[in-house]
Amino acid sequence: MIPGPDDPGHPTRPVRGPVKDRRQTGVARGMAAALAVVILTLAVSWSVGSTLSSTDRVLRAVAAATVAALWLAAAIGHVAALRFDSPADIDAAAGGSGDSPRVAMANAVLRNTLEQVVLAIPAYLALAWVVEGSGAMIPTLAALFSVGRTLFWASYARGAAARAFGFALTFYSSVAALVIVVMALVGRLV
Repeated sequence: MIPGPDDPGHPTRPVRGPVKDRRQTGVARGMAAALAVVILTLAVSWSVGSTLSSTDRVLRAVAAATVAALWLAAAIGHVAALRFDSPADIDAAAGGSGDSPRVAMANAVLRNTLEQVVLAIPAYLALAWVVEGSGAMIPTLAALFSVGRTLFWASYARGAAARAFGFALTFYSSVAALVIVVMALVGRLV
């Protein structure tokens, strides 16, 4: 028997109740605003896009992927610089003590940036390869990624509500690209 949600040993998350505090409300607002920006921006870029060859679209995707990779390089460099400047942090985990708050925060930004890059790069490449009208969308996605990372990084220390818009702008733009790819693939199969 396969354990299901009614099984007491089933590792499910609790059902979410209504939003309870202002941080959750702030995060929800930031995420909703970013989703609206992504949808409107991609709709506009779709409407003005010209049809490019698959080679040109892939070249745009490689350029967009390079932008994302540069954000990752910047986050790695930021953590390295903070460690270098701090005798308490220079030995990292080998030093036996935890990170300082500054390095811990920079590591959190780095981890999130890595996650976002891992999602964005295949989304750009798949969009370029599968969707013929994606020529204008791809640089738009790179721009949304960059604006989102800038806002996320600059707002990180101010809390979840402050960084939610930047996080969501980065995340939703990549997810939107993947949704468009899936829709295009399903359209070809049906």
